[in-house]
Amino acid sequence: MTGPGIDDDPRVQDLTALLWCSIDNDDSLDLDQLTACEALADGAVRLFIAVADVDALVKKGSAIDEHARINTTSVYTAARVFPMLPERLSTDLTSLNPDEDRLAFVTGIEVALDGSITHASVQRGKVRNKAKLAYDAVSAWIVGEGPLPEAARAVPGLDAQIRLQDVVAQRLRARRQTEGSLDFETFQPKAVFDGDRVVGIQLQVQNRARQLIEELMIAANTSTAHFLSRHGGASLRRVVRSPERWLRIVDVAKKYGESLPSEPDSLALAAFLAKRRKADPLRFPDLSLVIIKLMGSGEYVVEHPEGARIGHFGLAVRDYTHSTAPNRRYPDLITLRMIKGLLAGVRMPYSVAELESLAAHCTRQEDAAQKVERQVRKSEAALLLQSMLGQQFDALVTGRNASGTWVRIFNPPAEGMLMGRVPELDVGEKVRVKLETTNVERGFIDFSLLHH
Repeated sequence: MTGPGIDDDPRVQDLTALLWCSIDNDDSLDLDQLTACEALADGAVRLFIAVADVDALVKKGSAIDEHARINTTSVYTAARVFPMLPERLSTDLTSLNPDEDRLAFVTGIEVALDGSITHASVQRGKVRNKAKLAYDAVSAWIVGEGPLPEAARAVPGLDAQIRLQDVVAQRLRARRQTEGSLDFETFQPKAVFDGDRVVGIQLQVQNRARQLIEELMIAANTSTAHFLSRHGGASLRRVVRSPERWLRIVDVAKKYGESLPSEPDSLALAAFLAKRRKADPLRFPDLSLVIIKLMGSGEYVVEHPEGARIGHFGLAVRDYTHSTAPNRRYPDLITLRMIKGLLAGVRMPYSVAELESLAAHCTRQEDAAQKVERQVRKSEAALLLQSMLGQQFDALVTGRNASGTWVRIFNPPAEGMLMGRVPELDVGEKVRVKLETTNVERGFIDFSLLHH
């Protein structure tokens, strides 16, 4: 394996002339997807989402494929990335790096003025990333708080492209919200390193560039699911089931003086969340987490065209798959192999039994990876707070159960547990706490209550 994938199949279209760009984290080196667009008549826009053709180099059943299957997902920590694929593959040969021709799957999606998707197609193509951009800088430019990033300035017309993608993303977002998509805000701290020292913790905030990519990827994943359905046969879906613990969610809303229907209703829940975000933005991340836990986590399942649709309750879509990150998620690679088989008119690369087994395995591995990422985040916070023992902080009560009471401090943003005898505190109550102990290895942070 000496270079990127090459394929002289005449069905691989040369799409390198489009103004492709990648928008990802500042430190991302494994670029899975690019976006581009063009204006159509009547305010409609055609979006193009290119996804790396990882299968061109990672063949089903190969040793590298087995390595990726076992890993299932890349694990991201602030200090280090543990990639699903060997590093040279994930950050070079399959990555959609700037100024490099790469093989890709390209989804074309036409979006009307009202945010509805009127047409979608999937094809294979050759693409070329014209600018590697990062969320925060692009978002600052979109909202008028910063300059157009240098890499975008160097490409004539790219500024108009990004503006148009932002407009379409907001249309798609508004449309999903009218259909009951849930808008959460979760507590996502990330350690800041200076060399190998943790020097701070930053909260990852949702912003316009993150929304842009999120909406375009949801549109691509939905269109991919529809493509697989139209062509018959089983496929791998990403689902979040209608919450079994819905009545507990109803009880949570009741505490805020709101009533939700007795049957799961994403529109009603979305309206409740939007109201709470506006009324109390400080405590909204904690409410989000409570609802997310009660909804239950996502999982991979196999669906058949004639079978019942489980759907994705949180995104308010009936058909959803993972297809846009084959560099870092194995289910996406499976899905793209299925698409490649359909486009080539050959037998499907996976049997239903294989897909069933892979769905269960991928769900287990993804849950395990998320536990590792959470644990590392806790250890990073404990490491930073080690030097602050005895200091006092303002905090919010974020949770309470038989094993204890949890609080979240604001600066640095971190969560810990209250020690000793603790009076009954309400979730959301403001308290003053003192940092007592930390355990980096176990990720424990313990506070004592001063007053409330």
